[in-house]
Amino acid sequence: MADVHSRAVRSKNMRAIATRDTAIEQRLAALLAEREIPFRTQDASLAGKPDFVLDDWRCIIFTHGCFWHHHNCYLFKAPATRTAFWMEKIDGNVARDRRDITRLLAEGWRVMVVWECALRGREKLSDDRLFERLEEWICSGGAWAEIDARGIHVSRATEP
Repeated sequence: MADVHSRAVRSKNMRAIATRDTAIEQRLAALLAEREIPFRTQDASLAGKPDFVLDDWRCIIFTHGCFWHHHNCYLFKAPATRTAFWMEKIDGNVARDRRDITRLLAEGWRVMVVWECALRGREKLSDDRLFERLEEWICSGGAWAEIDARGIHVSRATEP
């Protein structure tokens, strides 16, 4: 199937995709601030430049877009055009995520990935349910976990 946009329009659209202060980051920041959880954002000194750093609990929170980080949910759909190019790019993101999380865990950080589908879309979690999952993990002592539209998935493993 041919792309419906010209190369120039597609390039412009792709450049416009934000890498920080996205809608899902803003929703999570508002939720943490509302619940008076202190956090820092976009710490470039840490692997992966985490979206949120909760120093009081030595926790890192990443917000991952389901498309760009290849989450197995209803929001991910492989591109119909230039599929090999895009899947190689997305697979590179997944490999980088794994490497960064492994490094953070080795440095003694606990890591949470909050997937886009938990924050937006038809199956998103309510603010109360989302915060309950976050609080559960922060207090649990688990090394790393993920929150998606189905809830929380905690692991005590030392690698993702």
